[in-house]
Amino acid sequence: MSKKFYSLGLMSGTSMDGIDVSIIQSDGKTTYKVILDRYFKYSKSLYIDLVNLRDKIKNFNDLKKNENEIKIIENKITLFHANVVKKLLKVIKFKINLIGFHGQTIFHDSKRKISKQLGDGRLLSKITKKNVVYDFRQNDIRNGGEGAPLTPVFHKLLISKYKLKLPTLIINIGGITNVTWSKPESKIISYDIGPGNCLIDKWMRINTKKKYDKLGSLAKKGTVNKGRLQYLYNYYNKMGLKNLYSYDVSDFNAQIKYLKGLSLKDGAATLNEYTTEILSKKIISSRPLFFANIILSGGGRKNKFLIKTLEKKIKFQLKLIDEYKINGDFVESQAFAYLAIRSYLKLPISFPETTNVKKPCTGGVLVKYN
Repeated sequence: MSKKFYSLGLMSGTSMDGIDVSIIQSDGKTTYKVILDRYFKYSKSLYIDLVNLRDKIKNFNDLKKNENEIKIIENKITLFHANVVKKLLKVIKFKINLIGFHGQTIFHDSKRKISKQLGDGRLLSKITKKNVVYDFRQNDIRNGGEGAPLTPVFHKLLISKYKLKLPTLIINIGGITNVTWSKPESKIISYDIGPGNCLIDKWMRINTKKKYDKLGSLAKKGTVNKGRLQYLYNYYNKMGLKNLYSYDVSDFNAQIKYLKGLSLKDGAATLNEYTTEILSKKIISSRPLFFANIILSGGGRKNKFLIKTLEKKIKFQLKLIDEYKINGDFVESQAFAYLAIRSYLKLPISFPETTNVKKPCTGGVLVKYN
């Protein structure tokens, strides 16, 4: 019987509002049990620091230019994660074998094979006195991959554990939307397909004090501006994303300029239409004639208007991952707890069909606490 590990996963996504924490027990292969899921919100100042930093970094030169600020904020991020881990270690009654520390992505350019996450794994290990796996994406990039998406191998485990009928498609709507689909006769396939929450969230942030359009209620009240929508489509068609497996929010954020002058609700409605049109076309063009299940995960699953619009376009009823007793808010933190175990065991975490890497490869840097 394979050894089972207690692994703690830490994930901060494109919303940059806090960290999701999960503790799982798993052998890194076929077994998996959720022990704990928790969310910890960033302070307002740290949230502002992160959003402002990401907005400054549009290319590799910006990473160099803002090096000092990056180091300062990376230290703040790491200390926040360390304090969260220490709080949890005080209340659990078992030994954590590994910590999977994703860090905070501030820039990802799949064309130029650059991916930058904030997070000092060595400092986290020193403070928490635990083995830490971090920097999950660089080995994939060194082997010809794009560094993302990395969660498909965990999606495959979920599909197996919950005995979902195949073929199953999992649509993860975060800042960016990616799909993972599993067919009976082939390996798992995954790639990014377009924007998720990123455009609507940015529209809300620059025009209100809110971070997102709750339930899509504002977009629902608005009217799509067809002229501006065409500008967005024209921009998208020139972006050159067709042959890429992974995208970044920075690929789409510049499009906000085409909505200048629109009312808040009409801008939200236009972005909702644009986002769902891109996603629906990608889903329809890539899917087989029949899917047994199409399952939604990620924060975007809570945007009821976006989901309803998407359902109309693809003519298929979507199921929330929560319907399978999986907490959809913590899929990625659970995934990085699982990936930490696979990394420790030197098992592959990325595959040619998921990141375009040359061959299946492991990833992550292990910091052992002595």
